[in-house]
Amino acid sequence: MNEQSNKKLNVGLFIDTYFPMVDGVVMVVDNYARRLAKMCNVTVFAPVGRKSFDDSSLPYKVVRCKKKFSLPFLDYDLPTPKFDKQFLQAVKDAKLDLVHIHSPFTIGKVGAKYAKKHNIPLVSTLHSQFEKDFLRATKSKAITRIMLNIIAKVFNKCDVLWTMSPGCVELAHHYGYKGKTDIISNATDLVNNFSDKDIIDIKSQLFAKYNIQPDDKVFITIGRVNKLKNLDVVFDCCKILKDKDFHFKWLIVGNGGDMEYFENKTAKLNLQDKVVFVGKVVDPVEKGKLFAISNLHLFPSTYDTDGIVRIEAAAFSLPTVFVDTSLPATTITDGDNGYITQNTPEAFSQKIEEIFADEDRYKKVQQNCKKDLYITWDEVVPLAYEKYLELCKKHQEK
Repeated sequence: MNEQSNKKLNVGLFIDTYFPMVDGVVMVVDNYARRLAKMCNVTVFAPVGRKSFDDSSLPYKVVRCKKKFSLPFLDYDLPTPKFDKQFLQAVKDAKLDLVHIHSPFTIGKVGAKYAKKHNIPLVSTLHSQFEKDFLRATKSKAITRIMLNIIAKVFNKCDVLWTMSPGCVELAHHYGYKGKTDIISNATDLVNNFSDKDIIDIKSQLFAKYNIQPDDKVFITIGRVNKLKNLDVVFDCCKILKDKDFHFKWLIVGNGGDMEYFENKTAKLNLQDKVVFVGKVVDPVEKGKLFAISNLHLFPSTYDTDGIVRIEAAAFSLPTVFVDTSLPATTITDGDNGYITQNTPEAFSQKIEEIFADEDRYKKVQQNCKKDLYITWDEVVPLAYEKYLELCKKHQEK
């Protein structure tokens, strides 16, 4: 396959959960598929969801595996493609030129097996902190190691493993991956089209809505309201800042299973006048408005491998504060295009005070975070497609 050929590349994206479930990995695959559909023939191979979803609403082909085991204690089910003859036949009939798996489980294994059988390129992307997921689910280091060995075998079949940061490369090797890696950034669709007048109007509206004072520094955190996201450290940090009479408002955008826990913690720490639970915001314009009025994006998570929200924030020249043990922190330089602090409330609060004590440095970080971190899917996916073509060419030359 090459660019001179009249035949379009046939690409299969394999994922073990999909719409109507929405998470970071699902959104990555959807953004890839939407743009790849303009350049080649793309098919997403995925399981059916727990609720119905109209695949015809998508601008690309989706093939669903209908057989699955229900996992009621988790948010998703385990697809069992080996029992779904219709699904396997659809994979066989796809005549793929390249397979890109986005999860190393049952449907991902189907993609890897297809690539090996037909001697075509196999790309895999490491999206998740599997070790933490396995350990949380099994409470056993021994079982976790066994499961990591299983997924490492899948990853080790690929021609190249794509990751989003240097930290993710190290993580892949820790899991047991021994092959070639490439760093391919995630991206965003968010665009900052607000004029200076727009910002003034937006601030007037939202400052009144959320009772933000003119001298408040506005912090924002967007994502699941979940203990896994290490939000406790920011709540305790906010308590320290309030006791020091630091003027701020923290906007928590999203919802999740631990909402009641954090609402109770807000009351316990007497932070009701400092913390606003905004709720889930899906509309990109409304999300952009929240970024536009904020001074810092707080990302305490040590669970996420990447955190696309840091790229969204950068669209609005909004610097992010990471903790030093997080993988996304490996994409930035402290005090240059973002901030890194130790994972304690005391260190977090001290970092925030230091940030706003140096206004000139803060303005430079604002500029650099947009320059270094902001990238759109329209930029990333064509680059990924060029890499697909290179892999196909190398396979042809073997």
